[in-house]
Amino acid sequence: MERRIAVFASGRGTNFEAIVTAAEQGEIPARVVLVVTDKPEAEVVERAARHGVPCMTFRPKEFASKADYEREIVARCHEAGVELICLAGYMRLVGETLLEGYAGRIINIHPSLLPAFRGAHAMEQALEAGVKVFGVTIHEVDASLDGGRILAQRAFEYEGNDLAELERRIHQVEYPLYIETIRKIITNT
Repeated sequence: MERRIAVFASGRGTNFEAIVTAAEQGEIPARVVLVVTDKPEAEVVERAARHGVPCMTFRPKEFASKADYEREIVARCHEAGVELICLAGYMRLVGETLLEGYAGRIINIHPSLLPAFRGAHAMEQALEAGVKVFGVTIHEVDASLDGGRILAQRAFEYEGNDLAELERRIHQVEYPLYIETIRKIITNT
């Protein structure tokens, strides 16, 4: 049975592209039915349009509170029949309203081996710390910063200090790992 996924992103949308392509090619028994972004000018909006996926864009400052815009997000997700939310470079902490609306059904991908290097600049922090083993983590989302139960991790060695190269290597690992993890969640395997 095909499951309905929403992807939340704030930037280029490369993980969205990997997820929607995997769904279109039957690699995961799902359909991406909604993209949510807090940056109406983000490249993910164009990517969503190319794939025919509806996009909910919003500017947080246009709402009185986080709870207000999250209520709108939950309503749009329910309207679209969303069963699983995949954060893919969504640069906002998920609040109580969204967590209550989709408890246990929100996952995130993070470019480090959590619990190390939480937050928005994980790759830079890891390079500065001089680590030689980097990685990607997929975890359930809870109220903490990059917390929640770890669902999958994949590590790789890298001895350089070039951020662009590290990001390229991270992408090589994270796209297939996210697809594998989504498939396992959807098929309960």
